[in-house]
Amino acid sequence: MPDKERQASATLLAVDELKRLIFTGELSADSDHLESELASRLGMSRTPVREAALKLETLGLLQVRPRKGVRIAALSMQDMTDIYDLLIQLEGHAAGLAAAAGHSRQDLAQLRGSIREMEAMLWADNRIEWAKADERFHNELISLGGNDRLAGFVAMLNDQVRRARNITLKLRPSLAKSNEDHQRLFRAVVKGDGELARELLVEHRRRAAGSLLELLQQMGLKRV
Repeated sequence: MPDKERQASATLLAVDELKRLIFTGELSADSDHLESELASRLGMSRTPVREAALKLETLGLLQVRPRKGVRIAALSMQDMTDIYDLLIQLEGHAAGLAAAAGHSRQDLAQLRGSIREMEAMLWADNRIEWAKADERFHNELISLGGNDRLAGFVAMLNDQVRRARNITLKLRPSLAKSNEDHQRLFRAVVKGDGELARELLVEHRRRAAGSLLELLQQMGLKRV
């Protein structure tokens, strides 16, 4: 593999690993880290770590501080509220586009598969795998909307609230209602009803956001 390709591959790996450490809380909000420390932790040189940090800074996940390393970004409750306000509207629009696109049953196979996986994980009481299937459902729905720029904005916003979702996952009330929401949304997409799909997605996300913010307050977390 040429040196440039090898370097690019190492940077992508560093991005993925740093994201994982941030989302799981292993690199906690407001904590400071030297590039050399992170490079040692990831088992790679400082160059891909530095490039990965610059990429993650554009996503709002950390701040690069010259000669001081990086600081992991924190989100306040107000930040969370503001981000969800945007996320809900963007995802709602994407859901409407997906339904109006007139996709075939075959096109919707992955969406249907994610719903089945969520049902299976609900019965198995496996919230971690349920959350992965839930994320696949929403990512596929947005992809079906066909607007790549919108999908990019949604992915960026989702990255910023992922830590909070992970923190509250085990404390969330029954996931059965969420599964019902996904099934209703899927039926709206199958029918090609863009307005209904948008309304259902907005309702679903608003309820989920409200539950998440309430749990964070109960846990006494002002910054995540």
